[in-house]
Amino acid sequence: MDWIDRFEGLAGLEPRVRERLVAQSQIVHLPEKTILFGPGKSPENLLLLLDGTVRVQQTTEGGREIVLYRVHAGESCVLTTACLLAYEDYAAEGIAETEVEAVAIPRRVFDDLVATSQNFRNFVFSAYSRRITDLFHVIEEIAFQKVDIRLAAKLLQLAAGKAQLKATHAQLAAELGTAREVISRQLQEFQRRGWVETARGVVTLTDREALSALAHSG
Repeated sequence: MDWIDRFEGLAGLEPRVRERLVAQSQIVHLPEKTILFGPGKSPENLLLLLDGTVRVQQTTEGGREIVLYRVHAGESCVLTTACLLAYEDYAAEGIAETEVEAVAIPRRVFDDLVATSQNFRNFVFSAYSRRITDLFHVIEEIAFQKVDIRLAAKLLQLAAGKAQLKATHAQLAAELGTAREVISRQLQEFQRRGWVETARGVVTLTDREALSALAHSG
């Protein structure tokens, strides 16, 4: 089994397309904190993640960072897809949150297969549409959901079942698209209620049930 079988939607590729992808793509290994792309740069490859996580974020004119989404193993980056299709430069930044292993499909191969292979085209646009839906959910949360509800949900998500998570107030603010001061005030309130304990760069969840109840109240 080669890397193609690790991506839903690629298993049905025609043999000639499959062979070309394997022959003309490259497996790349990138260390943690590598900047994969940034504003003003044009994409040279479509990256399909085999292992690791990439964080895609945007910085506002005021310098505030907003996390748009994450790309995990078995996924591609919708922003890269959009820029490749539209021949536009990136408007956001992609950073390796962990060590990353990925398949790099060159632009010329991407362009040709989108034009000539229906199965490859379906794979590209199916992944694109799913991520666009996720982005609309992010916009909806930022615009309409209260910060305390979103923060409770984000703490539980980032902790991933553990009692502690390593995150600064600024990092949590970037996750939620708000100001660091807002997060600091909300964490102080959570601590007053006995739901969390905070230290420098660490948040301990002391009442997961209360956080979960708040997260699901919206």
